[in-house]
Amino acid sequence: MSAPRRVRAATAADTAAWSRLRHALWPQATAQQHAAELPELLAQPQRLAAFLIEDEDGRVQGFAEASLRSDYVNGTETSPVGFLEGWYVAPQQRGRGYGRALIEAVEAWTRERGCSELASDAELDRRDSHAAHAACGFAETERVVYFRKRLVD
Repeated sequence: MSAPRRVRAATAADTAAWSRLRHALWPQATAQQHAAELPELLAQPQRLAAFLIEDEDGRVQGFAEASLRSDYVNGTETSPVGFLEGWYVAPQQRGRGYGRALIEAVEAWTRERGCSELASDAELDRRDSHAAHAACGFAETERVVYFRKRLVD
């Protein structure tokens, strides 16, 4: 049996908890830098969405962020598509349905905007993320390695 939990849209009042979880997923930026990005995300509800999941005690344990993308999205056939920009569940809550509940919220948001596809990506070495995506019904479409060449020093 899974623990009671609640998925809800993120608000400005969630900045501290939300930015802490974003920092856990994307540690290259500080929690303060993540917090500075949140007002812009919240200001575009037709194009961007963020959902938080709380445990039985009301503590935020994960988030999912999504966008509508009209540019080409690898592996998709339609446009626009919903795109899972970020997805994180605290390690102690993994395997308890928290991630799936967040994906269901993103799927509903994406459908409400008329999309028939939800896409996502994960780094090649993040096998745990690959498995979580597969468990939620995502199918791998391709693998890509990006390159760059500096033209100025």
